[in-house]
Amino acid sequence: MPSGCSIRALWIISNHDTVVFSRRFPVVEKRWRSAFKTENESTDPPRLPTDQQLAVAFARRKRREGSSRGYGLRVAQSTKGSDSWVDDPITRHIISLSLSEDDDNESNKDNEMNILWPIVIHTKALYHILVLPLVEPKEMRDFVNLSNRSDCGSAVGEDLSLSSLLLNISSITGALMVAHSFGDIVSGDTAEPEVVVAASPSVGGLFDSLTGSIGISSRPRPVAAAPVAASSSSSGSSITGAAASDAPRGGLLDKDLLRSFIASAMPFGTPLDLSLSNIFAMKANGFSSAEPPHQDLKQPAWKPYLYKGKQRLLFTIHETINAAMYDRDEIPDSVSVAGQINCRAELEGLPDVSFPLAGLSKARIDSISFHPCVQVPAHGIDKQNIVFQPPLGNFVLMRYQAGCGLGPPVKGFYQLSMVSEDEGAFLFKVGLMEGYKSPLSMEFCTITMPFPRRRIVGFDGTPSAGTVVTTEHSVEWRVVGSGRSLSGKSLEATFPGTIKFSRLKSRRRGDGDDDEESDGEGTENVVNVEEVLVQKMNKDLPAVEMEEPFCWQAYDYAKVSFKIVGASVSRMSIDTKSVNIYPTTKSPVEYSAQVTSGDYILWNTLGKAPSAAAV
Repeated sequence: MPSGCSIRALWIISNHDTVVFSRRFPVVEKRWRSAFKTENESTDPPRLPTDQQLAVAFARRKRREGSSRGYGLRVAQSTKGSDSWVDDPITRHIISLSLSEDDDNESNKDNEMNILWPIVIHTKALYHILVLPLVEPKEMRDFVNLSNRSDCGSAVGEDLSLSSLLLNISSITGALMVAHSFGDIVSGDTAEPEVVVAASPSVGGLFDSLTGSIGISSRPRPVAAAPVAASSSSSGSSITGAAASDAPRGGLLDKDLLRSFIASAMPFGTPLDLSLSNIFAMKANGFSSAEPPHQDLKQPAWKPYLYKGKQRLLFTIHETINAAMYDRDEIPDSVSVAGQINCRAELEGLPDVSFPLAGLSKARIDSISFHPCVQVPAHGIDKQNIVFQPPLGNFVLMRYQAGCGLGPPVKGFYQLSMVSEDEGAFLFKVGLMEGYKSPLSMEFCTITMPFPRRRIVGFDGTPSAGTVVTTEHSVEWRVVGSGRSLSGKSLEATFPGTIKFSRLKSRRRGDGDDDEESDGEGTENVVNVEEVLVQKMNKDLPAVEMEEPFCWQAYDYAKVSFKIVGASVSRMSIDTKSVNIYPTTKSPVEYSAQVTSGDYILWNTLGKAPSAAAV
């Protein structure tokens, strides 16, 4: 079979283990059956399962592996032939399904006729997206043999290891891209990356007419694409700095949109262009030969239209800071930066854009990846030259992980101590923007104490700076409010106070152990009075919702939210004077930067907190 990526079938499964959408590609399936019959002349190739069979096999695997993704690593309940038996974390993303009805039948497990592999799984919103790419029958046989070995396969890079096997299958990467594209569509995350631009007149012309039809705006203010199609489940979203969530968004699956996307993006099962923006632009406007590119220039697939109008080049560095602040000698604080450079090129023709990406060592880059249109012809310890032919609209030029070169923008500690079962005393002491100089400016900063398992009935406290807003389950301290920014100077603030919760209802006798007896035992075994209170308080607390994964006790942390503009905190930057465009054109180059908080946590110094063990 030729190399590349082809998809045999894909399924979308709801959180109720029901197939809500499926598509099989007969052209690709015919190639699979032909290859299978070539190697197994006396055996008829297995057919793809029905939606019902697939749903049953997926539910059975979820029960066996412990979740839809599974453990990834071998555990006590792992069985021979299962994904976790292979003992490789990649099996959380590339799974197999046993189509036999009896999981305990070893002969069925050893038979590749009953195994569907490799299935790329991607979970988004309410759905699991399963994509089955085309692979060689020999690769399928190697996996079946590997999944039944007791030694988990050999070392990485050697024969019969899962990692080396998957590295040689080119269709895996394509299947992952397909799964993520479908995940964005079913969840409504189809907005283009945000590019912040200065106020200026509209570029007008052909580009406005094209991009306007698909929801891309080239007007002043931040340029962020709206959803490209009107879907009952779609909701546009720009980068917010918060961690990506798989929480349900509600709404019905737009099957017509999925069918239309498949017909244009991957006809006959071969992915061509997975950009939803390009597809809808072509459907809305068609193709025009009025302004064809020069015959010596090859027009790339990611740029189906040529721009005509006022030219300019826009860059935005968007960084997200994740931090865990402990204020403890035995646990070091953890601060990391996830960044990306968003770009929008309003340039006529098919120009090449190049610029040196300097300051890599100063930014302490841990990892870096580029858009497929990027070439990196020269690089060194502290410098990389980037050359790219920009696509249509906004796109992510590169992504990176780095250290926070300027230090955490919010330092300090949070303490909360329960003085009784329904009352606590807390203290914040924070320092904002220490060591940060102009042009860096903090537009807002909010610190929130969430109490999802308790209801607040009383609050008393006055901060040295900012204002306080309380809800039934949280206290929000707006240290720097919107409308007033913090620039060119630091700020130290304290916030002491007390908080009162509604009294917990004691369990009735007969529902469990006697309250008086259990309380007495707790007092004898625990000397610390506060630990006794926590034990007594947690006994009747309801379970924590999954939206608050950090609240595994009644109180544990405060979450910091902020936005900083003016420059990056990793010291990554773009020198607009070093940006070259070929063929040469007089196009202004604009650059902006913004930093937002991700999971920025102040753990309660007086409570328990999870931390990563140093190795």
